[in-house]
Amino acid sequence: MILAVAGGKGGVGKSTVALNLGAELDAVVVDADLAMADLSGRRGPDLHDVLAGRADPLEAVCEDGPVVLLPCGRTLAGARAGDVAGLVGAVEEVESAYDHVVIDCPAGMAADAGMPLLAADAVVLVAAPEEFALADALRTRELARELDAGLSAVALNRTAGESPPTERVRRALGAPVVAIPDDERVRRAQRHGSPVAGIAPESHPARRFGELAEEVSRCLGRRVGQFRRS
Repeated sequence: MILAVAGGKGGVGKSTVALNLGAELDAVVVDADLAMADLSGRRGPDLHDVLAGRADPLEAVCEDGPVVLLPCGRTLAGARAGDVAGLVGAVEEVESAYDHVVIDCPAGMAADAGMPLLAADAVVLVAAPEEFALADALRTRELARELDAGLSAVALNRTAGESPPTERVRRALGAPVVAIPDDERVRRAQRHGSPVAGIAPESHPARRFGELAEEVSRCLGRRVGQFRRS
């Protein structure tokens, strides 16, 4: 299973959602934001090295943190040196060794954003609760459809108040929506490279990330069943 975590614009919390889903799904998280990596890893080979042919994908996987991670370098020189077309093969090699992969996608609609979607079996869209953010999410959903990556769920991130607009977002995007609350424990966990369940397992946001993982699992289960019937 390869799951892409995508969003039409930056700053909506894709990396946070990817990290927490990786923990919930027991998956390797691949930081595929080649120019603006946000998930830290240990010193050693990273995705820039893999795409430049300097390292094997499995050599770059870091297993000694709270979540198994294939990190990405943070230099523009490293981003320019790699061949983004090699991303699909690299991710598939990681999947063959670890079974489950979650890709933290870059923002936007350029080729480096489309390549993770090309590798993915399914997508989780991350959207802000503001009205204008839906247009970006819709564009990303259409790109995912063109690349045959089905939409499994929507993470409506950093919500506040008792009534987030989950039903309106569900109708607009056509997928289950899980509201993730704006919570300092999520930010604190992210600063330490940890899922929120690692520091506050009984918290409201930890439960919501669990619900999001369940929605993804249900969707992928249905797709597997459809493939078997065909």
